[in-house]
Amino acid sequence: MSDTQNNCDIEFSPESLSNASLMAATTAAIAACLQNGDLRALRNFFASHETADVAALFSKLPSQVAIGAMAALETHDQARLFGYLAPPCQTEISKLISRRDLATIMAAMSPDERADLYKRLDPLAQEAVLPGLALAERDDLRRLASYPEGTVGAIMTSNYATLAPHLTAPQAIDALRRLALDTETIYQSYVTDPDQRLLGVVDLRDLLVARSDQRVQDIMDGEPAHVRAEAPREDAASMISRYDLLAMPVIDADDKLVGIVTQDDAMDVQEEEATSDFHKAGTVQRLASSVRDATLLALYRARISWLVLLVFFNIFSGAGIAFFEETIQANVVLLFFLPLLIASGGNAGSQSSTLMVRALATGDVGVSDWTSMLGREIAVALLLGLSMAVPVSLLGVLRAGPEIAVVVSITMVVIVLVGSLIGMTLPFLLNRFRLDPATASGPLITSVADVLGVLIYFGIATRILTLA
Repeated sequence: MSDTQNNCDIEFSPESLSNASLMAATTAAIAACLQNGDLRALRNFFASHETADVAALFSKLPSQVAIGAMAALETHDQARLFGYLAPPCQTEISKLISRRDLATIMAAMSPDERADLYKRLDPLAQEAVLPGLALAERDDLRRLASYPEGTVGAIMTSNYATLAPHLTAPQAIDALRRLALDTETIYQSYVTDPDQRLLGVVDLRDLLVARSDQRVQDIMDGEPAHVRAEAPREDAASMISRYDLLAMPVIDADDKLVGIVTQDDAMDVQEEEATSDFHKAGTVQRLASSVRDATLLALYRARISWLVLLVFFNIFSGAGIAFFEETIQANVVLLFFLPLLIASGGNAGSQSSTLMVRALATGDVGVSDWTSMLGREIAVALLLGLSMAVPVSLLGVLRAGPEIAVVVSITMVVIVLVGSLIGMTLPFLLNRFRLDPATASGPLITSVADVLGVLIYFGIATRILTLA
């Protein structure tokens, strides 16, 4: 018996996930527990660790080991764990377990997580699990799953507490006590009429401090912030952040309450959008999984298209250099300053683009602010260009004389100005045409600035040196 206990001692910490030898030991210990039938050890392991950490571990386990370990848990623990699993892991396990077991797990999941999983299943699996759900759960699942991806309806949950407006504060508290186990949150409750139209929102704290004769309709906020189910999901995340809410009520086209978006879901949306913006800023297409789990082919496809496009775009830089071949042959020293000047224009454009993309994303500025922002950007860009032109002009004097110093200093000011204006304007143009401003990425701005920088530099050089 002692040997069995020793084999079933599962040592695990989140740091183990990045250590191959520790992961191998943890996997072996879990497999030993399954082989010896020591289900108590597995349940104790699950209870003593955060669900998110256990889910990260399960995503790394061999599928059969993960399925066996999950089967040792109670149904509600299985549902919690399943909700934390990465989508690829959810999909793989869903294919390997029986449809009956999958339906049992889905029935215990929260409505929003159940709908997300349902949409990841193939059509045959979807039809197979539906009979295992209660009629109400089935109807709720179909309704939640019907909303298109990217909308508020696709991330909302139907687990929320509603109160009638005529209830007194003590009656409302009693009602919430009965609903507490089946709702996402009771700290904010939603007041509705018999037709499920949203009348207001009431905080639990207000109910607790209210007089016993006060009614919900007298305590509630009668004009609560809300969002439409068909609106972009970013709207809900933005409003929750702006108004510092625990949850945002969601209404349909008939002004009926159909769900809520919780703060944790809003954080997930913001994280996904930030990741998407980072990818677009690097001209990388969206990955279906994490970078660690992505295949070589997926990583290749995510990066190749923009790289090839920018290669052909940069041909114009070479064409510009070829056009001014005579000027370059007569003043070879100009090539010494070419990388410095071109990079400065691209860097200035990337900085300006980053500021504008973020400002547009957060609502700090809008398309109508372009004119006022243009004047400020010109002033800032001129100051930056002049500040950078001073040391470059000194380098020009030391390297090639005063004439070249004049060329490179003037070019520096003009290139920084042009690069900054491109970086500021492109996000506004994309936003104006309902495209994602994040597409105005660093590589794209740099490529445009490179082409224009070559033309500006050698154009100024040809003009000044020819006159001299």
